[in-house]
Amino acid sequence: MAEKSDLETWIVQALRDQGREMSVVEVARYVWERHEPELRASGDLFFTWQYDLRWAAQNLRNDGVLASKAGKRSGGWRLQ
Repeated sequence: MAEKSDLETWIVQALRDQGREMSVVEVARYVWERHEPELRASGDLFFTWQYDLRWAAQNLRNDGVLASKAGKRSGGWRLQ
């Protein structure tokens, strides 16, 4: 069973594993392909995980783990 806190770990894992900037869709696909059973067993999180993934990325930006978007509304995610 996954929790919201796992999403931050999975984002970092995806970016480290791929070694490049990734789009939101690419990160979501990476997470789904590797953690589908955990997400399906996660109650309400199963229905909100893609929304929560975006908030997890914002938390990582606030913590200096992900690069700032510098005011841009679009663009990929990358490690700092």
